[in-house]
Amino acid sequence: MLNFKEEIAKLIAQQVEGLELAEIQEMIEIPQDSKMGDYAFPCFKLAKTLRKAPPLIAKGIAEAIAEAEMFEKVEQVNAYVNMFISKEAFVKVTMEEVMTKGDDFGKTNIGENKPVIVEYSSPNIAKPFHIGHIRSTVIGNSLYKIYDAMGYDVIRINHLGDYGTQFGKMICAYRHWGNKEDVINEPIKTLLEYYTKFHVEVEEHPELDDEAREIFAKLEKGEPEEVELWQWFRDESLKEFSRVYDMLGISFDSYAGESFYSDKMPRFVNELKEKGLLEESRGAQIVDLEPYGLGAALITKSDGSTLYITRDIAAAVYRKETYNFEKNIYVVASQQNLHFQQWFKILELMGYEWSKDCVHIPFGLVSLAEGTMSTRHGRVVFLEDVLNKAVEKTKEIIREKNPDATEEYVDEVAKTVGIGAVIFQELSNNRIKDYVFNWDKVLNFDGETGPYVQYTHARCASVLRKAGDDVVAKAKALENIDYKHLTSESAYDLAKMLYKFPAVVLDAGEKYEPSIVTRHIVDMAQGFNRFYHDEHILTDNEDEKVAKVALVLAAKEAIKNGLALLGMGAPERM
Repeated sequence: MLNFKEEIAKLIAQQVEGLELAEIQEMIEIPQDSKMGDYAFPCFKLAKTLRKAPPLIAKGIAEAIAEAEMFEKVEQVNAYVNMFISKEAFVKVTMEEVMTKGDDFGKTNIGENKPVIVEYSSPNIAKPFHIGHIRSTVIGNSLYKIYDAMGYDVIRINHLGDYGTQFGKMICAYRHWGNKEDVINEPIKTLLEYYTKFHVEVEEHPELDDEAREIFAKLEKGEPEEVELWQWFRDESLKEFSRVYDMLGISFDSYAGESFYSDKMPRFVNELKEKGLLEESRGAQIVDLEPYGLGAALITKSDGSTLYITRDIAAAVYRKETYNFEKNIYVVASQQNLHFQQWFKILELMGYEWSKDCVHIPFGLVSLAEGTMSTRHGRVVFLEDVLNKAVEKTKEIIREKNPDATEEYVDEVAKTVGIGAVIFQELSNNRIKDYVFNWDKVLNFDGETGPYVQYTHARCASVLRKAGDDVVAKAKALENIDYKHLTSESAYDLAKMLYKFPAVVLDAGEKYEPSIVTRHIVDMAQGFNRFYHDEHILTDNEDEKVAKVALVLAAKEAIKNGLALLGMGAPERM
């Protein structure tokens, strides 16, 4: 797409000395008040070099560039050069970009196909896939889609929590109180009951803890009975998780979890020793990070067993050796900030220069009105229940508004809109904010919500159906479009929203913040709805109708592409 900032910078560069083109481009501003122009150039910085008052410099630049074809007008206001882009030229550039690129509008090749890893979701097997997991899952999925749109080769990793002492407890509980049939019928809910019962019983029978530790030690040594039970729990858990991932439209390239790295850790414990980084502390092995304000990082316990940090070091090196990543992104809750700071620092101290390419993307926590979620106490809200309730609520709304709708239509739209509502709400606020889970809020479809944006897309589709195939074909081909019909305030504002979209995607990727895309999609939807209400689109004037239908097409494409970056569908009818 034509970069107006860059073109303006080239014009200004011909009038001033002592500034590089990139520096001029950096100085160009977009005024908050559109009455001050589409772009503005402050001249304060030039006063010393040119030995003139800034308003005089601004006047000279304004007069010199005013005749350029891209401008409707250029004016000097105090020390600023205010530039108004020709509306027709601007809309033309924007429309041609959207219509030519279609599904690829918003995509760039900044990544040059370099590998980027995004690790996200990563639930613990044999435990509930609860509402708390939705944050990592949908933020990570959106970051994958954003980095894919930026031209990177993205590897999606679900680092399953499938290793650790909790599996000793789970197997112990199953042997005491479990039965196979219940686990087969409802794996996660049944295993959660066993796990909860273990933590109740251990209060009265502390010897259960010793038994669980012994079981985990056998699991680590590869004892067949323990491994068989662990593998069964893992397989049954993945079946349940897959059902939720299917509902969300999410998939992964790798499910290599913690257990995958269990045989790779001794190499790094030895490497830490060889590099003089390990110290003994009360029988345990630590890396002292006090000089960096990060405390002590525990590498192995006094009994020789390893911890998360050891596995994470092994996983990071494995990923570098396997994928040679440009970035290794971890979408994990802010609770783990210290953990990531510690092991990134250890990687650096081990001499791995690429440690700087490992990035922790923290996010705020989800809690319930009655307090923090706890699998030990069985206090959780299952994610699958949330998604199913959202779909059922949407079905009720559709049937109420459209009683003649077929069941097939209701089912299809309800799934797209209901699940989209949950995803959109998760991605609509800055990821770092904590929030309290509230059913009413999740299932509220009014205001700046996913259903509002999806309805706007469906409204675009409805306009196109009414316009007819011939008009749409002409608009798609951009045949002799008369852009003077798209210079009204609402049409021009909408075009500006569309023009910004590719830059918004890049900004979201650089800041690891999907909410930047979410907010812009709402802006585009609101922009279209203003245009829809302010303008008569399907007018009798054929030229005007084709031009306006072309803008509807462009808006529909941009909204659809934006929703796709969040992992949401764009229904044609609602």
